[in-house]
Amino acid sequence: MDLAMAASLAALALIDSTSFGTLLIPIWLLLAPGRVKAARMLVYLGTIAVFYFAVGMAIVLGATAFTDDLGALLDTRPAMWAQLAVGVGLLVLSFRFDSKQSKEGGGRVARWRERALGIETAEPGATRTRTSALPLVGLALGAATLEVATMLPYLAAIGIVTASGIGTAATTATMAGYCLVMVLPALVLLTARLVARSAVEPLLVKINDWMTRNAASTTGWIVGIVGFLIARDAAWRLGLLEQLLNR
Repeated sequence: MDLAMAASLAALALIDSTSFGTLLIPIWLLLAPGRVKAARMLVYLGTIAVFYFAVGMAIVLGATAFTDDLGALLDTRPAMWAQLAVGVGLLVLSFRFDSKQSKEGGGRVARWRERALGIETAEPGATRTRTSALPLVGLALGAATLEVATMLPYLAAIGIVTASGIGTAATTATMAGYCLVMVLPALVLLTARLVARSAVEPLLVKINDWMTRNAASTTGWIVGIVGFLIARDAAWRLGLLEQLLNR
């Protein structure tokens, strides 16, 4: 794995770390009144990471089993041009997301919060402490499952890893590292919340409010960045960037 590939995967993992399941729901859990239960947060984040890892490996192994020549196919110039077109198309599509459409009711983010509150709250204004971590596991699986259809950064990362032909062991380690980076920001916020609650809580509230208000525009940014990374990878393999730099 070269430095450019590692940088692209790290960027995609950090984009994935800003999704509703990997950041917004953890922030909501961290804003719960009382002392933060680190074990419950780790159960939630661990479930998210394991789910993504399992899905990713299933896709990679499936691609290997049913399309042994996938790497060779992706290395052909027509495939590279198609990849470039997809990347540019996603970049153009990103400008069609309008944040104004998500301001009423919080859109998808608000629905996630309602579902989370339905699990964690006995009645409006009353917080219930659960003895089982199963609700958090269910919440994590629900969030990850519903996001599978829109996991563009992860699918792009899987495509990059599959096309690289780095072998099963290296692929497994790479996918595991990707999933760890994906939940890293939430782990950092958890640590900060544990050691400096009064200082961190206002920041968590601001992040939560911002993501709720700007759900659509955030999605647009994610689609745009993924499109740029896909197009950049194709342009580099086609030699277009080298030609541009040598002018």
